[in-house]
Amino acid sequence: MKWIIKKEHEGMLLRDYLSEVLELSGRLIKRAKSGKIMINAEEKTVRYMVKAGDELSIQLAEKRSDKMEAEAVPINILYEDDYLLVVDKAAGIATIPSRNQPSHTLANGILYYYQQRQIDATIHVVTRLDTDTSGIVLIAKNPYSHSLFARLQKQHGINRVYQAIVHGHVYEESATIDAAIGRKEGSIIERAVVATGQRAITHYEVMSVQDTSSILRVKLETGRTHQIRVHFSYIGHPLVGDDLYGGKQDKIKRQALHCAEVSFIHPFTKQLCQFTSELPNDMKKMLEQDDECPPKNV
Repeated sequence: MKWIIKKEHEGMLLRDYLSEVLELSGRLIKRAKSGKIMINAEEKTVRYMVKAGDELSIQLAEKRSDKMEAEAVPINILYEDDYLLVVDKAAGIATIPSRNQPSHTLANGILYYYQQRQIDATIHVVTRLDTDTSGIVLIAKNPYSHSLFARLQKQHGINRVYQAIVHGHVYEESATIDAAIGRKEGSIIERAVVATGQRAITHYEVMSVQDTSSILRVKLETGRTHQIRVHFSYIGHPLVGDDLYGGKQDKIKRQALHCAEVSFIHPFTKQLCQFTSELPNDMKKMLEQDDECPPKNV
């Protein structure tokens, strides 16, 4: 990563420039020290006083996990720059390895992609989707980029819009579900609306009402595990196909949930970035099966 020191920052200690201007955390500054900090191609310590026109380059020391292997998993890249990958994830593929799915994940595929292009990076997930949720995922390409995108997400600067198909007719044109979510008693997987949980807020609009289901546009204000799935089950409209939370799988074999839109102000370029992902074929096919009763726009 490279920067040119501006005149307004001349005279700052490099340590202060890293923390105040570049907003590197103390942890990342330590990693930079164990990597390389170069000024005009010469290694410097953080006590160096920067001058206007200096070229600062930083190599952050990081090590790939020995437990994660590169695998030729197909990935659909919507956008890529020096800091970020925007990927359209298919349903049925986990974002990262777990005990239940230790391989053949999106992360394994991205490592393979990096390996083939000699990109010296490991996996830094910014936004994560459940295995059976399809759509847009953001992956940072270095620890510094990850820290800025993670901060942006915490400040609600990454806007994600989902399309969901739920059982039954949802007649409210738009509404908000504000209900705390925590682990369901006796389960390590399921979540539930519980008084002792973390606050969770979900906004939704009804796009159309079909014969036996409703198509919703959903936006999260918080990002709790299984939030959309839990909230719509809680109000009596579980996602179609979501057998974990009360949905039926007669029309689709996974929860009918898709991350369709993501937008944010890029922390490096300061440009507005907007990405969209088309509804996947299994959700389209499910809607086509209801053509006997055409959608009624709300």
